[in-house]
Parts: sequence; C-alpha cells; structure tokens
Amino acid sequence: MDFEIPKSTRDITNRIRAFVEGELMPLEARYIGSGFKEMLPQMAEARAKVKALGLWAPHIAEARGGMGLSLTQFAHVSEVLGRSPLGHFAFNCQAPDVGNMEVLQHFGTEAQKERWLGPLIGGEIRSCFSMTEPEMPGSNPVMMETRAEVDGDDYVINGRKWFTSSADGAAFAIVMAVTNPKADSPYLRASQIIVPTDTPGFERVRNISVMGDPGDDYASHAEILYTDCRVPRSNLLGAEGAGFVIAQERLGPGRIHHCMRWIGISERAFDLMCARAAGREIAPGRPLGTRQMVQQWIAESRAEIDAARLMVLKTAWRIDKEGAAAARDDISLIKFYVAGVLQRVLDRAIQAHGALGMTDQTPLSYWWRHERGARIYDGPDEVHKSSVAKRILRTYGMTQS
Repeated sequence: MDFEIPKSTRDITNRIRAFVEGELMPLEARYIGSGFKEMLPQMAEARAKVKALGLWAPHIAEARGGMGLSLTQFAHVSEVLGRSPLGHFAFNCQAPDVGNMEVLQHFGTEAQKERWLGPLIGGEIRSCFSMTEPEMPGSNPVMMETRAEVDGDDYVINGRKWFTSSADGAAFAIVMAVTNPKADSPYLRASQIIVPTDTPGFERVRNISVMGDPGDDYASHAEILYTDCRVPRSNLLGAEGAGFVIAQERLGPGRIHHCMRWIGISERAFDLMCARAAGREIAPGRPLGTRQMVQQWIAESRAEIDAARLMVLKTAWRIDKEGAAAARDDISLIKFYVAGVLQRVLDRAIQAHGALGMTDQTPLSYWWRHERGARIYDGPDEVHKSSVAKRILRTYGMTQS
C-alpha cells in the first residue's frame, strides 16, 4: 500500500484546514462557554460558507450533494476537522448523522431516502441513534430489553434508552429494538427502525450530564423513553432481525471517522503543549520545555500520534480495498489504541498547562470531559482487546475461549 497523500487530497485538506483555523477556531470559546444552541445562527452561517466552497458532506457521493471522497480520503479530512470541536458539524459529517446517512444509503428504501436521507444530507434536519440501555451492559449489546411488537401494519415500541447522542433537536431516531426474540442467534433478534421524534410515545426524558455538562441541542446525550410508540412497519431498515448486521456495517467506517477525529484532537493538543513548553518560563530565561520530563512528553506524543495515524490509514485503505469484514482485527486495534493515545496526549497537554489546563480558556478541558468516553463507547477497550487477542490465538491453534 502507498501512504503518499495524493495532491488532490492535500489540496482539499489544506482548504479545509484554512476554514477550520480561520472561521471555526475563533468561535470555540463562545461555544464552550455558552453551549451549542447559542451557536446555531453562527453555525448556520459557517455551514452556508462550507457549501459555497464545495466542501459539504465530504463522505457523500457527488450525485447526492457531497464531495464523493473515499474512506481513506475522508480519513485525512476527518483529522483536520477534529482539530476543532465544531469541525465535523460545520461540514455536515458529524456523528451520529454520518452513520445514519450511511445506513440509509445502504439499507433504506427509496421512500425512506426521499423523506429522511435527502434532508439529512442537505443539513435541513438532524438525527440520532438509539441503542444503549441504562439497565443493560453496553459491553454486551445483544442484551436488550426494548421491544418492537407487530400490531397490524405497525410496530409498537416500548423501552428505555440512554446516551442517544444528539436527540435534542433531532427529527428522527434510528432505534435498535428486539423484534424476533425467539431467533436462534441473539444477533438475529433485533431490528433497526426509524422513529420520528414527534411520534406520540417518544419522550426525551433529559439530557444526561457528562462530567458536569448536560449539553444542549446537537452537543448532548439523551435518555429516551419509548411508551407504546407506534410507527409503520415500512419504517423498518433492511430485513427484520438484521439490526446487528446493519450495526456492523456502520461500525467499520464509523471507527475510522472517530479515530481520525481523535488524532485531530491529539494534534491540536500537541500544538498547544509544544507552544506552552516553548513560551512559558518557569524561571527567568528558562522555558518549561527545558525540563526533561516535558521533552519526554513531547517525544512520546509525537511518536504515538504518528503511529496511530498510520494504523488508521492502513485500516481505511484495507476497508476501501477488501471490505470491513477483512479488516475486522484492524478495526478493533485502532479503536483501543487511538483512544489510549488521545487520553495520554490530552493528559500531558493539560499537565503542561498547569492550572490553565483545567480552565476553559483552552479546549483541553472540554475535550477531557467529552472524550474520556472514547475508551467506552463503540465497545469498551477491554472487549476489543479480548476479542482481537482470541482471534489471533485461534490462528496459533488455541480453541478455548
């Protein structure tokens, strides 16, 4: 494989970097201090500028209004956008919408695409993904209590979800619910169903406070109660019982998106750490960067970020060439490795800033609050490590689990 970045991709990332640094970074202090809802008018202006520049929805085919980038190309873009908390939203490639767009493209009916996918790509609406349940272990996703029972031409959904990201202000949810409880395999018992958020029985109970921040609008995680929530059976995505198959299809590219965003955050934190080390004096004429411990932080961070990037680009390239199934081990490896790099680099950058690192005068503490979950969501690190190790050991003849 060739890791040289084509000139066309470099040109795109350079244009996007200029926009992120010139238009979005100046908005960060207000966003961190005031919340996302306060930023909606300015974000609408920023999104209009992105569209005018032809940089909208980089992951979506040109025929549907996007840039038509490959997964490997989008990986480079996602890193640049990750340098700002506002980056992905401004370019309409933010989670969970990016995953829901992919699901609708691959599994949606023409009617579903017309009603939901078109407006989602256009940035006219937002969506959310409703899977995790407060009473069930997220590390074992087949344990699920939410049910969708057939009643004539409808599904009637009952259950409780939480950490339904971006439900505040979303037009619809894609909900995972058990439809086939007697299926032989637990992975064939659940389905994905579109639920408009104005459906009677859909209740956003609260935005969950994450390390003291409940968030608002797009930047939030909600608890959702489904009570006799009735939707047409035509809202089913794909085949009944195929919920986990669909979920796996979105997880491979989704982990590329997350991991490259984390690398972008790490690069920004690295820049802030190095600037602080070079400019902050701990004694007259002696900057912080003269301390060997700080030099060690910088060297280790540079090595870890570069290694993480190569791992993710290799995985994206393999998904592009061979599909997500062939890259299964790579996808697990990058998930826990890059999440660990992100946490270590952020911690070093905060430590280098001292008391300033604990404040909201830089984005470091914001990222620490909101990205510590990187080692938990989409499968905790421990599950990925165990799964990939078992698969590796099978190639050496070990059959016990």
